[in-house]
Amino acid sequence: MTGQDPMPAVQIDTTRPHPARMYDWYLGGKDNYPVDEEMGRQMLTLDPRVPVMARVNRAFMHRATRRLADSGVRQFLDIGTGIPTEPNLHQIAQQTAPGARVVYCDNDPIVLAHAAALLRGTDEGATAYLQADVRDPDAILEGARKVLDFTRPVALSLIALLHFVPDEDGAHDLVRRLLAELPSGSHLVMTHATADFTPEESKAATEKLRAAGVTLALRSREEFTRFFDGLDLVEPGVEVPHRWHPELGEAVPGQDDGVIPGYGAVGRKP
Repeated sequence: MTGQDPMPAVQIDTTRPHPARMYDWYLGGKDNYPVDEEMGRQMLTLDPRVPVMARVNRAFMHRATRRLADSGVRQFLDIGTGIPTEPNLHQIAQQTAPGARVVYCDNDPIVLAHAAALLRGTDEGATAYLQADVRDPDAILEGARKVLDFTRPVALSLIALLHFVPDEDGAHDLVRRLLAELPSGSHLVMTHATADFTPEESKAATEKLRAAGVTLALRSREEFTRFFDGLDLVEPGVEVPHRWHPELGEAVPGQDDGVIPGYGAVGRKP
């Protein structure tokens, strides 16, 4: 089963960089514009390991999805999906559980243009795509309910997303709102960039992105951990992303050649 609600025509803004398209460029994709590549290259001058960080985040998603599917989770809500890069989350989940149901969500129109690649799931399962912003949790929840059964556990995946949502937009409240609708046994899967390890480079990156119209809200370990208030952290708890259950996936080349300035964790709703 696949699905996608009709969407109005949308205009892709190619005058400003967009995080999803920059991420695509870091991963070696082709679905980005000169403005995204230019900002990506500026980030590389500050830290040449940014592409490694992008791959580490994606590898974390693969491992966390695999672990949750292996433990019986059969529903996934992935917000901030990004431009499709195989294997996608539903492919990981449905390898273990062909009947897994997955809803993807992103706010970049170019992701919508490639949504068909996200909808090629198993016949037994379901995949759907929503065009929505994490700042509108009610719209996301309404759309997700058409595919997911909110009386059964759901894994809420927020990979490399919330460092683009500032405190003024209520980042922690948005996560609490989404989790409030999910039943006991649901999980929060999350990675987030931080300035804890590279304060000077992070300050310069934040300023460059702000000048280009992109907000970067780097958070400390304590601020990141607050997203998991009320949840039971899955061991080993909050960790640098590539050190979270490395045995569940392949190592990313270069991941141990320097610091990965971010955190990852999975928490279970009691």
